[in-house]
Amino acid sequence: MKIETTMGSFLKEEGKEEEFLVDDVDEVCERSPPTMATIMLVMTNLFVMFLFCFFKVAYDTISCYFLTPRRIKKIMEKQGVRGPKPRPFTGNIQDVASLVSQSTSKDMDRITHDTVNRLLPHYVAWSKQYGKRFIFWNGIEPRLCIAETELIKELLTKYSTKAGKSWLQREGTKHFIGRGLLMANGSDWYHQRHIAAPAFMGERLKGYAGLMVDCTKNMLQSLQNAVESGQTEVEVGEYMTRVTADIISRTEFDSSYEKGKQIFHLLTELQSLCHQATRHLCLPGSRFFPSNYNRQIKSKKMEVERLLLEIIQSRKDCVEIGRSSSYGNDLLGILLNEMEKKRSDGFNINLQLIMDECKTFFFAGHETTALLLTWTVMLLATNPSWQEKVRAEVNEVCNGESPSIDHLPKFNLLNMVINESLRLYPPATLLPRMAFEDIKLGDLDIPKGLQIWIPVLAIHHSEELWGKDANEFNPDRFASKPFAPGRHFIPFAAGPRNCIGQSFAMMEAKIILAMLISRFSFNISDSYRHAPVVVLTIKPKYGVQVYLKPLNS
Repeated sequence: MKIETTMGSFLKEEGKEEEFLVDDVDEVCERSPPTMATIMLVMTNLFVMFLFCFFKVAYDTISCYFLTPRRIKKIMEKQGVRGPKPRPFTGNIQDVASLVSQSTSKDMDRITHDTVNRLLPHYVAWSKQYGKRFIFWNGIEPRLCIAETELIKELLTKYSTKAGKSWLQREGTKHFIGRGLLMANGSDWYHQRHIAAPAFMGERLKGYAGLMVDCTKNMLQSLQNAVESGQTEVEVGEYMTRVTADIISRTEFDSSYEKGKQIFHLLTELQSLCHQATRHLCLPGSRFFPSNYNRQIKSKKMEVERLLLEIIQSRKDCVEIGRSSSYGNDLLGILLNEMEKKRSDGFNINLQLIMDECKTFFFAGHETTALLLTWTVMLLATNPSWQEKVRAEVNEVCNGESPSIDHLPKFNLLNMVINESLRLYPPATLLPRMAFEDIKLGDLDIPKGLQIWIPVLAIHHSEELWGKDANEFNPDRFASKPFAPGRHFIPFAAGPRNCIGQSFAMMEAKIILAMLISRFSFNISDSYRHAPVVVLTIKPKYGVQVYLKPLNS
């Protein structure tokens, strides 16, 4: 009875409360009905915001495509720096493409290392017409070409944080290597460099020697098998690409070439597509067009990242199920450990940045070294006297053993040969740096937004700097070290932004070449066609074919 009375009271009170709430709502609605004025105010605010965004985008576009280029052009003309007249939007892209197309349309009629006219015909033509300093236009992006070594040294050493990669470069490689170390700027570059550097230094670097030897033994066995099967001619570039890919996979990602083969293949295809990026970024908003190029490059990027996620997830799973207590101390392990940290400086690594770093080092960690090795084999195959000298040095130093970390500093002749190969065929023909603020470079005032273009290949082949034999293979020029690293010998760039993996690459190249030259002699094949081309890096168009002969036969 008591319970019924209580429940009844509760329901009664509840009903009153509901009645009161309904009355309240009705009263509020009567007091504040929605008015046309309120709706108009909201619509006006939205319209103003839309106009603001529209005019900001319009101004930024006009500034980027017209105002800034005109401002830079006037500033440089006042200082006596001129160049070819640019076309709207495309600049001098068509001129460069036409000149390069003409110069590379035929193979070179003989093996000569005078490649500047072939690979940088626009530099040759415009430096003759406008002088050592000239400005040309890569689409909407102005480029100042300088070949004066003192200015180059100042730029690379003094302005490492005030100059870096341009929007066009970063956008053009976005789907290739993303925002990895190679394309990072400012504080992002500083933090990424600081995080990745330990993977290529000190005891950790020395510890890679054994893995490099093992990978090279596998490659030499493959060559031996090819010879024993009756194959006397081999395309050496394929073997060098495979061994360097295997080395970077094992040392920095605890993987192998076989596991990462698809990644390397896709990155090579993306490299070729990114080489065409400039012509696809000329028009405003062109990167958003549903073109075949954009669809193709995005599709390959997604496939690469899917494969990388499998490698990353596999490493994370090992820790989560207790199979491993840490992510490891290779590059991938360092990046994953860093992702777990909460940094006080505001810089944090996410999964996308890890994938970008993986793409950067998968590509740069094998592509440039493979090309260095391929060109060096070509040079030794066409210079048998130097091949014999290097072989004698390797045999004396190693005494029949595999190269060790202690042997490497004693390879003086081999080091000279590698440097000469890097001089004649540097991995990249140019080094670009964009000024992020107004800077003073020698007697030049460099305005913000101007990209400085360093023609590495032309500097490496300059008779003024290297003598009359600048286009000839002569490793002796490096015996007394008359060259100036960072000024007129810059295969790995210079200053704080130099190549983070140059010590790794040099150690790798010495081990592979020492083991190859002690196992085989090689001569250039009659089928070899000398035709260097540029696809971001300098490559032999048809590969390098050599006749191999095992030395134990």
